[in-house]
Amino acid sequence: MKAVIHYGVSGINGISIQNVKKDKPKPGNVQVRIKAAGLNHRDLFLMKERKEDLDKPVIPGSDGAGIVEAVGDGVQHIQVGDEVIINPTLNWMHASNVPENLEILGIPTDGTFAESAIIPAENVEKKPSFLSWEEAGVLPLAALTAFRALFTRGQVRKGEHVLIPGIGGGVATYALTMAKAIGAKVTVTSRSEEKLKHALEMGADNAIYSNSDWNKSLKGELVDLIIDSIGPAVFPKFLSVLRPGGRIVQFGRTTGDQVEISLSLFFRNQFSFLATSMGSKEEFKDMLHFIEEHRIRPVIDQVYPLDKAVQAFKRMEEGNQFGNICLKI
Repeated sequence: MKAVIHYGVSGINGISIQNVKKDKPKPGNVQVRIKAAGLNHRDLFLMKERKEDLDKPVIPGSDGAGIVEAVGDGVQHIQVGDEVIINPTLNWMHASNVPENLEILGIPTDGTFAESAIIPAENVEKKPSFLSWEEAGVLPLAALTAFRALFTRGQVRKGEHVLIPGIGGGVATYALTMAKAIGAKVTVTSRSEEKLKHALEMGADNAIYSNSDWNKSLKGELVDLIIDSIGPAVFPKFLSVLRPGGRIVQFGRTTGDQVEISLSLFFRNQFSFLATSMGSKEEFKDMLHFIEEHRIRPVIDQVYPLDKAVQAFKRMEEGNQFGNICLKI
């Protein structure tokens, strides 16, 4: 079968398209004929930071959807021919029981950027029928991350004001649509006028430039919840626009790992700083129910064939996309 392979060199330069052996599913697993898969910044980070075992070829990719083509022994609830969507979080069943070591499909294990992938049976769910293959293929990781960030960790409520810095990525666009679906007010930021315009078309209430004075842009209005993946480049602005008792939910580090916080300002205003990453099987099922109830469709930036995976990753690395980048397989 044809697959995206990473080995030999760190980063995008280690990507090639090769024919690899197609294995059979072991007990408890299913084999899915992948119809579409989504790119994530996690893929870029892992390929860039991969230093050890570079001589071992691995198939990246966490997102995907497709048709079950074989089932391993002991699998009862899934049949050949089922249309499924893949939950990329491994061995995490319940939202409250965060695993000590979070495991995600794709690097160091083989992932979804291939014509076929072997997945634990507990990690596939019925594909929402109203979604196209491309929409279902890009949904899982980013939508699950946004859902947990907003609802499990952020506890967002109707009427609250949510700030989403750096609109354009998959998680940010899901967070915008999900927050609006429950009646929250949403402000987004970006350096791109085009992305700000697109966000307003999607329903954002305010769209402000990342390098502006946020207090002036918001006319002094404070926010209740900030959902952020950028980090140091914008973090210093957060505490000046966050309402006393407000929450920050952090799920990424696009501009670095280290931030400085004024502890006196932080505890005097009784802010909450919360972390999140991915989500559980329980939350994945709740997320699917939520997007079906509200008919939320992923925003797809561009669709590339499998053999154009390098070009797809270059677009993500350049940060030009608005929404999800898809590989059609």
